Amino acid sequence: MKAAVFREPGTPLTIETIADPTPAVGEAIIQVHHCGVCGTDLHSTEQQHEPGIDCVVLGHEFVGEIVELGKDTPAGWRKGDRLASLPFIGCGHCLACLKGTTWQCASRKIIGSAEAPGGFAEYTSVHLNEAVHLPDAVSWEHGALVEPLAVALHAVRKLNHGLAGKNVLVMGAGPIGLACVLWASFFGARHVIVSELDPGRAKLAAAFGATGLVDATGDVGEQFRTLTGSAPELILECVGVPGMIGQAMELAPYGGELLIVGFCMKPDSFLPAIAMVKELAVQFVIAYDKSDFQFVVDMLAADRIKVDGMITDIVPFSAFPTAFEALRRPTSQCKILLNPMA
Repeated sequence: MKAAVFREPGTPLTIETIADPTPAVGEAIIQVHHCGVCGTDLHSTEQQHEPGIDCVVLGHEFVGEIVELGKDTPAGWRKGDRLASLPFIGCGHCLACLKGTTWQCASRKIIGSAEAPGGFAEYTSVHLNEAVHLPDAVSWEHGALVEPLAVALHAVRKLNHGLAGKNVLVMGAGPIGLACVLWASFFGARHVIVSELDPGRAKLAAAFGATGLVDATGDVGEQFRTLTGSAPELILECVGVPGMIGQAMELAPYGGELLIVGFCMKPDSFLPAIAMVKELAVQFVIAYDKSDFQFVVDMLAADRIKVDGMITDIVPFSAFPTAFEALRRPTSQCKILLNPMA
């Protein structure tokens, strides 16, 4: 099969022919219809994997159609079924797997990493315990957004007191930031203000429910008060670079809530005393569970959320390495999808 392969840091992905996957017990092989590029895909190609890894196929935001079933697959699945899958392969027997929180399985593998090949390929393997049916009402393109939408949904579900009636600041308008804007609006926030450096991404935020924009290079707190009449009761940090958590703590009022959604892979520092003096509630979040995926699919199928604007480009294999590398530089691109079938 054809795949975009990561060989070593500092070199672009290469389009190669590699062996077709075979399904293990409980697994299925899917033909990948679309797969999105995540910031963690970019970060992982900047780091050296463990010795002995000579062929890594990234991509964990994928949807596809079952073309082969392995042994002992769960009931209710057959060839030709459309699906979206959590990018994990768990043991299937521990409490975390049975609850649908496979991320917490001690033996889980991450699809789209050095542990298991991902969706930047014509075919990939999924474990059907972690999959949800994708109705015909959900396009392949929208199906590829289920994963980032589930990240943001899982995050806001962690809030102690919900979103209804709150004045919310979302820091960053990348795909996860936009998804957080969408869910904050969906669940009844009073104001959803977005702080973003890139004008193109900032403009997208309005289509996802933002009620106002602030210039991230200016006094964010003062701009927020001008728009809403108060400090942000809830701040969602969706940038994931050093310094943002500290900035969020500075912006928060006494008794405020911080939700740390941006996936920062570098050392960071902040002054705990600020959070202590303000008695801030700070929640870190990661990933999602199966119920988050199912909720997103249900809302897409019912046309209750609008996500078209998140996809800014769809490319074939021939253009994919160049499009992937371009995302390392500041860009107005939001979500790029690979179409392996183009």
